[in-house]
This record gives sequence, C-alpha cells and structure tokens, in this order.
Amino acid sequence: MEISLDLIKKLREETGIGIMECKQALIEAGGDLEKAKRILRERGKEFLGHRGRETKEGRVEAYVHHSGKVGVLVEVDTVTDFAANSQEFREFIRNLAMHIAAAKPRWISPDDVPEEVLEEERRILRAQAEKEGKPPHIVEKIVEGRLRKFFEENCLLKQPYVKDPSVTVEDVLGELGRKISEQVVIRRFARFEVGEE
Repeated sequence: MEISLDLIKKLREETGIGIMECKQALIEAGGDLEKAKRILRERGKEFLGHRGRETKEGRVEAYVHHSGKVGVLVEVDTVTDFAANSQEFREFIRNLAMHIAAAKPRWISPDDVPEEVLEEERRILRAQAEKEGKPPHIVEKIVEGRLRKFFEENCLLKQPYVKDPSVTVEDVLGELGRKISEQVVIRRFARFEVGEE
C-alpha cells in the first residue's frame, strides 16, 4: 500500500515520532491514522507533550577529546529555557557530544540522508545481494535490511548509544523528553577530527 507523505507528516506532528517509524506504522495499519498510533504505542513509543510548540530554547555543547584531535559542537533544542537548563538536559547534551565524537555519525536521522546517497547505497547493496546469488524476490528485502544497518552506522538517532548500546540515541532522546515533559530536538552538530576533510 502506498502511504501519502501528508499522512506520514500528520502522524509525525501528532506524535513527535520519527518519519520512518510513522511510515512503517501507517503501512502496517493500512493507512488508518488511529490504528497507526496504537501500533506505535504497542512498540513502546510514547508521544511527546507540548506538540505544536516550537523548540526555540536549548543549549550548544562543545566537547574536545583529551588527545586534542577530535572536537564536537552540538545544538539540542527544547520548548522552555527552564527545561534547557535542567540537569537532565545538560547531562544529555554533554553525553551526546561525547557520543558524536566516538561514533562519527554523518547525519541526524535517515530523513537527512541525501536521496543520491541513498540511491547509490541501494544500488551497491542490490549488486552485492545479486552477486551472492540471492533470488530476485529476496534481493529487495536484503537491501532494506542492510539499509537499516547503514542507518544504524551513519545516522545519529539510529546509532546504539555509546553509554548503553542496548538502546539507541533516539530512545535516550525520547526518555529525556518524557522526563522533562517537553519535546527535545537535536538541531545540528559538527564533528572535527585532525587530518579529516
């Protein structure tokens, strides 16, 4: 079933959950918005409060590794300055900067990966699966599975959290949102390493 981008955006706006997960839930729900919400809740996804309010407060954190060869700047935003100055928020953004230094993400979420990069990655993965002699009806499933692995390696939200690899950065972000009862958004980051372009 083809799910419209408008429907995916609507579910995302109503729940605060990532676009890829919203799309998957809508596919499983056959395009039924309420059923998709139930599916997301059954998966343990909680909807963030303060929907519709802009995340215009936040903090910028800097981290430089003790070797002096890796540095990170990251901006994380939330709704109120009270939440942005809370101990939980400050601790999260400090740990996030260290995570970025260690895990080397290229983008924040799968939605940020440029389409040409995705297409090239799909092409390579498809060629690999075909070279392995996989039947054509299995190749696309293999490509999608390996693409998820690509997202886990390259997209900050999908990466296993360095301090607790049993959860993702997205899980930790959601938990912080529940603790402070506000939406939290990783706005942008820059990672610098000596000798890298």
